Amino acid sequence: MSLSDFLQTAMSQWMKNGGPEDDIVLSSRIRVARNIHDTPFPTLQTDTHANYVIDQVTSAIATPEMQHLGTFELLRCVEMSPLDRQVLVEKHLISRDLAEGGKHGAVILRSDEVASILVNEEDHLRIQCIMPGLRLNEAWTLASQIDDAFEMTLAYAFHEQYGYLTACPTNVGTGIRASVMMHLPGLVLTGQISRMLAAISQVGLTVRGIYGEGSEALGNIFQVSNQMTLGETEEEIIGNLSSVVSQLIDHERNARRALAEENREALEDRVCRSFGILAYARRMDSKETLQRLSDVRLGIDMGIIKGVSAGILKELMVMTQPAFLQKYYRQELHPAERDIRRAALIRERLRMDDTEVR
Repeated sequence: MSLSDFLQTAMSQWMKNGGPEDDIVLSSRIRVARNIHDTPFPTLQTDTHANYVIDQVTSAIATPEMQHLGTFELLRCVEMSPLDRQVLVEKHLISRDLAEGGKHGAVILRSDEVASILVNEEDHLRIQCIMPGLRLNEAWTLASQIDDAFEMTLAYAFHEQYGYLTACPTNVGTGIRASVMMHLPGLVLTGQISRMLAAISQVGLTVRGIYGEGSEALGNIFQVSNQMTLGETEEEIIGNLSSVVSQLIDHERNARRALAEENREALEDRVCRSFGILAYARRMDSKETLQRLSDVRLGIDMGIIKGVSAGILKELMVMTQPAFLQKYYRQELHPAERDIRRAALIRERLRMDDTEVR
């Protein structure tokens, strides 16, 4: 299979397509945590309880209400190889906890992978919708529709005072986590990022790395999300996050202008060096790959590099991860072999575009 064919079949919609403000906002995600009434949380459930949850959600996705929202398929973790589970982690469709969590986990995927529902992870259900660009409201609309369709069949654990009950107290209430994945090289290169992140934490938001909690902010990519779900409506949580993200976008654009105005030659040198390394290197590790891709994406957005798809950062930040590489090359690869194949894949991907470097 050619790389272009593989890209078409293997990439999720959020990785392939653009959206509003997508020069800075790579994706928007809504995640909703729900549990079934009178059924122990996954951390306490027996085999019988876990299978009961699987049976309940299997019936729920067969209803006309769910079928109206798309084609969904339930995949049990025990029926997937470790490599396939890790690919889903790298595509941001399931969590590491679900991939490593044992025999009771499952994921329900919509055919376009815009929606995924994690089953028997920390909660019985985690409904996730992820879209390209700044599209929090659209992601929430779809997540809410899926939530409503499930609730027509499932009795949720709900308290009149506290709202939806969840395994982690920070999710009690609405159960909603709204997040955006942002590319912020301007703020990093101008030394403003620490101040911005400190300010964000003061308004009830948190910042994590590329794969969420506990991960690094590699390639100048940060995930900004709400911290608490109790005491505010879903619309208020999304509105607050959208407001802060809009301010971050403005600050990032101002930082990029400052970089161009104060030392354009240094910026162009950085971008072109990174492009040259990606275009010709024979070995690339994951960390350097993301940093070089960040520089190239910045160069694309600022008109320094022409003819390269703006989506290349999203594509390659996933495709160059260990499991995805092995999936593409259809063989197990040791770390040193992955570095060689990663560099080859990047060179092949760059050749697909008609590149011009100023």
